[in-house]
Amino acid sequence: MKKSKVILSVILAAAMIMTVAPAVHAEEEGGDYTILFMPKLTNIPYFQSTNEGAQAVAEELGITVIYDGPTTADAAAQVTMLENYIAQGVDAIVVGPNDPEAMTSVLKKAKEEGILVLDWDTQADPEVTDGSVYNVDDKAFGEHLVDKLVEYMGTDEGDIAMITGGLSAANLNAWIDAGKAYMAEKYPNLNVVTLEPSNESQDEAYQDTKDVMTAYPDVIGIIGYSSPTGPGCGKAIADMGLQDQVAVVANGLEEDCQEVLKSGGLKCASLWSTQKLGRLSIATAYYMLTHDGAFPQDGETIEGWDEPVISDGEHNIYLTFGGEDYEAK
Repeated sequence: MKKSKVILSVILAAAMIMTVAPAVHAEEEGGDYTILFMPKLTNIPYFQSTNEGAQAVAEELGITVIYDGPTTADAAAQVTMLENYIAQGVDAIVVGPNDPEAMTSVLKKAKEEGILVLDWDTQADPEVTDGSVYNVDDKAFGEHLVDKLVEYMGTDEGDIAMITGGLSAANLNAWIDAGKAYMAEKYPNLNVVTLEPSNESQDEAYQDTKDVMTAYPDVIGIIGYSSPTGPGCGKAIADMGLQDQVAVVANGLEEDCQEVLKSGGLKCASLWSTQKLGRLSIATAYYMLTHDGAFPQDGETIEGWDEPVISDGEHNIYLTFGGEDYEAK
């Protein structure tokens, strides 16, 4: 009886070794990585589209990309979810933080556990990340949105409003700050009467716009920051019949904005290829996982990304500098 138990134990141990060995071998060759790809929230078209790009490159590279995050722009929920994935032992975390400051402790913990940490879409504390994947150059983009608004208003003076995704979103704040500084220098007669948060919600952007126009009827221009503001603000202006009085320039996916662009409620949507952003984020993480943590150099072509990368060679990689503009077709 005891002898048969010993033999069974030996067989089971051998079977376990045979099962584990191939996985270890694959890890060494760079083909068996698991990357967590976490957006600010999972259920808006902008982030769903970035995931399409992330999954496409994951399939090409033969790796696993987990797309997960909160369903509302909730920083505390992101932290809780990250804690769970750290405990599971993923190879890399690629996260777009709702509140960069709230992320610091948990991302530091991830690095201490040997997990590669990148941010994307919005920068976290660079002291606790291994790199940042920027969607756009913040200063250039912030200034560009102001120029487009002035173009469509047909004047460089008057009251304008700003509607943002969230007051703690670092990338949105960078665009806003750059725009305000640019206005002070180039368009000093523009007056920002209010900055309203829409909490990454198209419905809230819609209501914010109506509230702004009720409280500030002299507003002649609105800049929207975050992709739900394009369709949300634009629809509100169209529904109020103010297309000829108020110019709206806002972030938005081209396919989501065509209806409000055609109505005139939105004059111009400005963004970038979201699928490319997802692809670049995962390709950068894969490069670093397979190159001992080294960061891609400027002009280098990396696996999963056919274009020469735009990089400072140390911490920051850029999808584009100026974004893309979408107008009515």
